[in-house]
Amino acid sequence: MRKYQLSVIILASLTLASLCLAQSSQERKDRSAFAASHTAHVIVVPDQVKWGPAPPSLPPGAQLAVLEGDLSKAGAPFTIRAKFPDGYRVPPHWHPTDERIVVLQGVFGMGAGEKFDQATGHELPVGSYSLMPNGVRHFVWVKGETVIQVSGMGPFEINYVNPADDPRKVSKE
Repeated sequence: MRKYQLSVIILASLTLASLCLAQSSQERKDRSAFAASHTAHVIVVPDQVKWGPAPPSLPPGAQLAVLEGDLSKAGAPFTIRAKFPDGYRVPPHWHPTDERIVVLQGVFGMGAGEKFDQATGHELPVGSYSLMPNGVRHFVWVKGETVIQVSGMGPFEINYVNPADDPRKVSKE
């Protein structure tokens, strides 16, 4: 009887050990995949932010700085900063991925819906955070020169509710 009990205990211990090793192996793979997508320590101090024109999917006047990542790569993390002049507006639009926003300067207004109606939105002061889930229709306005930081997973795309609002479709005549 004791031999049988000892065999069961040994078998159970070996099973538990193999499960732990399998889990550890998967955890190592997960950590390796994360490390591969974050191969360098990134530090950007304010005077190193490289501003350039925003993509043509945004109305003219905005500036953009990529702090890390690749906005066009599906599943790749990114962090950008966007700078808008006073009075800037973005018509109702949506993104195929979640958008996380932190207001760094100015007042950033956001509202949800397919029609631009500032009265239904919220003005976010410096230090505010917003998560706009993918697919949610929303619009934007700013007061004063405004800087936001946006992070998410690529690709970063802007799809306008009303195709006539898309600056990429504006005639260049």
